[in-house]
Parts: sequence; C-alpha cells; structure tokens
Amino acid sequence: MGIRLDIALLRNFVAMADATTVSRAAGQVGRTQAALSQQLKKLEQAVQQPLMIRSGRGVSLTTHGERLLAHAQRILHTHDEAVADLTGETLSGRLRFGCPDDYARVFLPSLLQSFASLHPQVFIEVVCATSPRLLERLKEQSLDIALVSQPDSPERSQFLRREPLVWVGSKGGDAFRREPLQLALSDPDALDHLAATTSLDRTGRRYCIAYASGSVAGLTAVVRSGQAITVMTLTGVPPDLHVLPPSSGLPALPSIGITIQHTGRHASRLSHRFEAHVRSVLPTL
Repeated sequence: MGIRLDIALLRNFVAMADATTVSRAAGQVGRTQAALSQQLKKLEQAVQQPLMIRSGRGVSLTTHGERLLAHAQRILHTHDEAVADLTGETLSGRLRFGCPDDYARVFLPSLLQSFASLHPQVFIEVVCATSPRLLERLKEQSLDIALVSQPDSPERSQFLRREPLVWVGSKGGDAFRREPLQLALSDPDALDHLAATTSLDRTGRRYCIAYASGSVAGLTAVVRSGQAITVMTLTGVPPDLHVLPPSSGLPALPSIGITIQHTGRHASRLSHRFEAHVRSVLPTL
C-alpha cells in the first residue's frame, strides 16, 4: 500500500513549520507538545523521511520537510475549499484589508481570488499604502487587517516570508553612476527609504532625494524615465525594470519580513478566517 497523507497530521506539521517551535505551535492548535511531537513522528514514518530537526532554538525543516511543506499547504487549501463548498459554511460581510503598494501587483490577485472562491459573499476593501501608514490606520481602526513590512530580526518566526531589498533602475540606464546619486523613495519612515539612506550614509556616497512619494506607481514612473533609482523588495520589481547588481558599486541592502496584523483582541471571525487564509497562501506565492 502506498503512502497516505493524513489531513490532521499535515495541518499540525504546517503549524509547527510556521511557528518554528513545538511549544508555540501547540498553543496555536490546542494540543500538547508531546502530542504534536508524536504526530510529527507518525508523519515521518508515513513518508519514511526525516522532516524536522529539533534544537534548543526550535525546529527547522529538512530538505524533505521543505518539499512536503509546499505540498501540504496546497493540499490543505484544496481540502478546506472542498469542505466549505460541501457543508455550505459561508462567510459574509465587509473586510478592510491593507497591503503595501509593492506587494499588491504580486500578491493581491492570488490572495483575493482564492479567498473569493471560498467565500463569495465577502467583500474585501483594499487600501494600498506604505507600512507606516497602514499601521497608523490599524491603530485608528480604519483597517481590520493588513500586511506590513518589518525590519529583519532574529525573531523570524513571526514573518510569513522574508524579502531582500534591492536597488532598481531602468534597463540600460546609467542613473546609478550620477553624482550625487538621484533617488526616488517612498515615505521617510518607510523601510525602503531608511535602508537606502542609511546604507549610503554609511559608505559616504553622496545622494539627493529627487522624488518622494508613497505611491509605487509614481516612483517606478520616475525610475523608468532613467532620472533616478529606487529601492524595492525583490518580489515587487516590475519586469520592465532592472535589479542593479553589486558591480554597480551601490552598498548592500538588508532584507525585510512580511507580517500580518489586525486591530487587536476583538478581531472578527471574518478577520481571523482571512488571516488564516493569508498565512496559508502567501508563503506559496
């Protein structure tokens, strides 16, 4: 008889992978650490491969674990979609969702389409802005939930994914050679702005902010004109722009983490369901 992948085992495996510690995963799924460890052992026996390595700092995936995680996320999404369809379990209402501009083009279509297929009676109002502005809206409760960027840190278990920041210019352009360097950057408290100016200050490279805007569309238009360069997440770089390589002489930039946050303890059932959906789908995009 071939391998059978139990849905409950897969769900707890994904919880452990996301939480990076058994104790944190146990709290999230309502099981004891011993029970989760036993379920992991059963799953490893089923696939006949080691899936996780435990250490004092938590758990990490083996190569086989990484491969299974991608399959498990897809299986669980399809399973939950089928259950919702067959049981008639539907959600309705309006959700105010914030998303940074540079992620919108890449992440929003899949996130919204897949959630709509499960819950067609939900209307999601999308607000695109820089992460500091989205955090302000969450605090004011004019948003229910938002994706936000945070500085990279050792506490990466909170991140849905990590994204490197990169220098971006027009294809064939030479704006990166100009003195002083001409920059097109978003809000002064946004991570791309801070990363660019901090790295250039550290290396002593002269620069000026030639264009400042919270709109990615405006920033990329200036970059396309060849008048300036910008900083973006690697995922967010449009295909018609160029990631500037280390040979351009520009300083290295840090990575950032993507997290999801909501208004607080009184988040609605709809917010919790959409958050779970984002946590399941976003790492696979």
